[in-house]
Amino acid sequence: MACGPDAKVPCPIAGTPLYAPRPAGLSACGVSVLDKRVGCGERPALIALFLLIHPPLRKRLAARQDSRTDMGSSRQSGQKTVGDNRRPAKQTRRKTENMATTAMPSRDDFAALLNETLGGENEGFEGRVVTGTVTAIENDHAVIDVGLKSEGRVPLREFAAPGQKAELNVGDKVEVYVDRVENHQGEAMLSRDRARREAAWDKLETEFTAGNRVEGVIFGRVKGGFTVDLGGAVAFLPGSQVDIRPVRDVTPLMDIPQPFQILKMDRRRGNIVVSRRAILEETRAEQRSGLIQSLAEGQVVEGVVKNITDYGAFVDLGGIDGLLHVTDISYKRVNHPSEVINIGDTVRVQIIRINRDTQRISLGMKQLEADPWEGAGAKYPVGGVFRGRVTNITEYGAFVELEAGIEGLVHVSEMSWTKKNVHPGKIVSTSQEVDVAVLEVDEDKRRISLGLKQAQANPWSAFFEQNPVGTEVEGEVKNATEFGLFIGLDGDVDGMVHMSDIAWGVTGEEALNLHRKGETVRAVVLDVDVEKERISLGMKQLERGGVAKGGASGGVNKNETVTVTVLEVRDGGLEVQVGDDGATGFIKRTDLGRDRDEQRPERFQVGQKFDALVIGFDRSKKPNFSIKALQLHEEKQAVAQYGSSDSGASLGDILGEALKLKGDR
Repeated sequence: MACGPDAKVPCPIAGTPLYAPRPAGLSACGVSVLDKRVGCGERPALIALFLLIHPPLRKRLAARQDSRTDMGSSRQSGQKTVGDNRRPAKQTRRKTENMATTAMPSRDDFAALLNETLGGENEGFEGRVVTGTVTAIENDHAVIDVGLKSEGRVPLREFAAPGQKAELNVGDKVEVYVDRVENHQGEAMLSRDRARREAAWDKLETEFTAGNRVEGVIFGRVKGGFTVDLGGAVAFLPGSQVDIRPVRDVTPLMDIPQPFQILKMDRRRGNIVVSRRAILEETRAEQRSGLIQSLAEGQVVEGVVKNITDYGAFVDLGGIDGLLHVTDISYKRVNHPSEVINIGDTVRVQIIRINRDTQRISLGMKQLEADPWEGAGAKYPVGGVFRGRVTNITEYGAFVELEAGIEGLVHVSEMSWTKKNVHPGKIVSTSQEVDVAVLEVDEDKRRISLGLKQAQANPWSAFFEQNPVGTEVEGEVKNATEFGLFIGLDGDVDGMVHMSDIAWGVTGEEALNLHRKGETVRAVVLDVDVEKERISLGMKQLERGGVAKGGASGGVNKNETVTVTVLEVRDGGLEVQVGDDGATGFIKRTDLGRDRDEQRPERFQVGQKFDALVIGFDRSKKPNFSIKALQLHEEKQAVAQYGSSDSGASLGDILGEALKLKGDR
C-alpha cells in the first residue's frame, strides 16, 4: 500500500491522516512516492530518508536503538562468561559495534516512535490544544514552537484582552490550538483564540451546569443586543437583558468586567446567551428581602416618587418600591395623582400593608391626616339640608362634596320630582353648588345618601293644596297612550285622563282618537295621591255642569234606587242626573230595559224622569245607572212578598197586585 498526496488512509510510517496538499513526489513524511508500487514500510532506504528529513524523530529512534544495543551486549557478555571463556572482550565489542551500525529499526518500532511524538494511535495532533513556546515576535505575530517540524505564527491581537495590548515575551509558555500540522508554506497553523475558546467553553459548561455566575466584558453591538467576551468565548446579550429597566446608552457598561448569568448554551452551534438583568434582579431581591424585614405596618417613612400612573404612584423607599394608590393620597376626591404629587417629590407616607411573599408594599398619605368621617353622623343628621359641590357625575347619579374628604351620592331617582329616566348630567353639572338633604349616613362604610329633590318643595303636595278634588284645570296633552292621555299641569307635574273619562257615549279607543298630542284641553281633578305621585283627571265630567256636590258619586250608594232626569239622548244610551243638582251618570243602551224593544234610547226625551238602580261606579267614582237592573230587583222583591209562580199565580198576577198596592200607597 503506497502513501502520497491523495492518500485518504493513515500513513504506515507517520500514522496520521494525509489531508493537506504536498509537494509533488512527497508524502507527509517526506518519503518519495514516485514509485506507487512500493510502500514506504517495505524498504529500509525509505525509512532512512524519512529519518534524515525529521531530525527529532531520528534522535529518539537512535536512543531507543542504543538501549537495545546495550541490552544485546549484556546478553552476549553473559553468554561469553558462561559458555566460551576463550573469546576476547575486544572482539566482542567490535562485533557489537558492527551490529549497532548495521541493524535497522523495524516498521513497528518506527510507528510507535512516531505516535509517541505526534500522538497516540487513535488520537491526531490536529484539533488539539497544546502548549508551545514563544520563540520570536515578528511584525505583530508571535512565532511559537509546539514540537512539530515547523513553527507556527499567531497574531499578537489574539493574546490581548478587549481594549488592551498584548503582553507577550520570547520564551513564554502559551496554549494554542492546532488547526493543521502544516499549511502550503510548511508552517503549523495555530490559533490562540481557538485555544482560549475551547478552554473557556469547558469552564463555562461547568459553571452553567452548577448555575454559577460568570465574568465577562461587553465589547460590541449587534442586532438586537450586544456581544460579551467570557474569557475567550463570545456570548450574546439581548437588549432586554442588559438592565431591569430599558437603558438607552450602554457605553458606560462596555469594556468593564462584570458578572453575567448564562441563560442558554449550545456548544455544537457555538451559541451562548447571557443576562445581566438576572444578576441585578437577584441582587435587588436580596436587598428587598433585607429591607422588608426592617419595615412594619403602620410605620411612617419617607420616599421619593419614581413613577406616576392613572391608578397611583410608585414611591422608592430606599431600594424597594411601594404603591401609593390614588384613593389613599387624600380623603378628598383625586382624579389623577399628578394633581397632588409630581415625579421626584419627597413624600411622607404610612405603610398600610406588607405582603412578604410577593414583596409588595401598600402606602398611604391620607392616613397621616385627621379622618373627616369621625362624627359625620352627628355633623350631618338625617333630614338636614346642606349645601355642597358636585364633584362627579355618573349614569347612576351625582357625587356631592359636603366638605373636604366627605362626599355623598345623589341617586338618579332622588334628583328630581318630575324628571324621570333622565341622565343626571341634564339636571346638574360638575362644580355646581346645590342644596341636598341627608337621607342616610353610614360611618363604617363611609357612605352618605343624599337627595336633591328632598331639598325642594314637593310639587305634588303643592298642586293638591292649590287644586283640590273637583277643581277645573287646563293643560297640554303631552302624551297619548293606549289607556289614556297625560296632561301637563302647573308645577311641572302631569295628570292622567283615563280613556273612560274622556267622553260620554263612545268607546275608549274612539275617545282617544278625539285628541292629539300638543292639544290644550280642560279637565277636572278627580283624585290626587301625593305618595304615589299620581293625579287623576276627567274630561267628560265637564260636559254637564261639572262634578256634583259631594264628589263624583253625588252621595248616592250602590244598589240604591234613585230618580234621574234625562240630560241627553245618545245612540249608546242616556246621560242622566240625579235630581236637579245631583251626580251625573250614564245608562248604557243594554240597561234601558229587559226586552229588546225597551232598549231604544229614542223612546226617551230630554227632561223625562224615571227611576233607576245604582249598579256601580267608574274609575272617576261616577255612578252608573240601570233600568233593567231595577226591573229585575223589583220582580225579585214582588215574588218574595206576594208568592211564587209555583202556587198557581202567574207572574202577571203577582206584579199586578204589587203595582196596585203601590198605587194605593
